Amino acid sequence: MGEGKKGFFARLKEGLAKTRNNIVRGIDSLFNGFSAIDDDFYEELEEILIMGDIGVNATTEIVGRLKNQIREQHIREPRECKHLLIEGIKEQMRVGENAYDFEVKQSVVMVIGVNGVGKTTSVGKLAGKCKDDGRKVLIAAADTFRAAAGDQLAEWARRADVPMVGGNEGADPASVVYDAVNAAKARGVDVLLIDTAGRLHNKKNLMEELRKMNRIIDREYPDAHRENLIVLDGTTGQNALVQAREFGEVADLTGIILTKMDGTAKGGIAVAIQSELHVPVKYIGVGETIDDLQKFDSDEFVNALFDVKLEDGEE
Repeated sequence: MGEGKKGFFARLKEGLAKTRNNIVRGIDSLFNGFSAIDDDFYEELEEILIMGDIGVNATTEIVGRLKNQIREQHIREPRECKHLLIEGIKEQMRVGENAYDFEVKQSVVMVIGVNGVGKTTSVGKLAGKCKDDGRKVLIAAADTFRAAAGDQLAEWARRADVPMVGGNEGADPASVVYDAVNAAKARGVDVLLIDTAGRLHNKKNLMEELRKMNRIIDREYPDAHRENLIVLDGTTGQNALVQAREFGEVADLTGIILTKMDGTAKGGIAVAIQSELHVPVKYIGVGETIDDLQKFDSDEFVNALFDVKLEDGEE
């Protein structure tokens, strides 16, 4: 584990402390307090997981898997199945083999979500990461509603040392995307990152605009690998799930960037979103610096959540 990564794990663990108190305390008293694995035990477990924002869908799947394993392995003692629960949650959250294909293919990555979730910052951090990996990056500032959005993104572009297209307040976002896609093709760009306006999910015209931008990319750059990453604020819990569903109706979501995980008791929402939407959490953020956005690692996340002590030599 590199230094930055190690520091990130420590911050993640620290950041999940509130969530840990919320979920893990209940689970520990459950495993130590029950003498038998019966209906009451499962009921209590379900309640703890649902109250911990893990959601009904994910809870049902996790508990269902646990019941099967307990049956197959003839486990009698509640204490003996805690590790099975932890492994089950990790399994639930695995990110697929091809989750980060956009890093090696010619890609267009559209970053969407409501205002205030850390969208522009996430675009900047992703640009920096791709640039560090030796990729040729272009940023498109298609959030033309918010006066400061273009300036904020320009600052990130400067820090990451990547060029930017657009950023003029009041410009037509679709035309910014059109220009950006054609610039990306002409310059042989590897990754085009598009920052979009913070659409409130009840604004029909803004959602329509998102569709329009998607159509332009389809038409102008049919060969590009496509990602629509939605940025969600971990502190908003179930509300994040509502937002993701709304955006999922107009854009084919391919991944989630979960930010502000360092201040929330609702960290279980990471499990819920993945299960409910079948969209993986691909990045997780726990702070402001460029190193505070990292690829999501289900083992690392669940270990941090349950405060699992890593074995010697294990990363």
